[in-house]
Amino acid sequence: MQTLTITRPDDWHLHLRDGAALAAVLPDTARRFGRAIVMPNLKPPVTTVEQAAAYKARILAALPAGLRFEPLMTLYLTDNTAPGEIDKAKSSGFVHA
Repeated sequence: MQTLTITRPDDWHLHLRDGAALAAVLPDTARRFGRAIVMPNLKPPVTTVEQAAAYKARILAALPAGLRFEPLMTLYLTDNTAPGEIDKAKSSGFVHA
């Protein structure tokens, strides 16, 4: 029998939040997962590439020393999301959904 061991899986639906919740959740997440799709529904939600960049910076700043973790950023889409914002997200290289 063959086995497959996944040593650092990805989390495809992660709510990190912000502030104290981010500080509480991120270390545990980074110890177990290499990457995660980060949900954008903060208060207020992450609706622009600039907001996603700022949120990613806060996530990486909260990452404990010695841990590796790649946050895969997303945007919260609304009826007011401009098509140009979707173009910016695609070309950003760090917004994945």
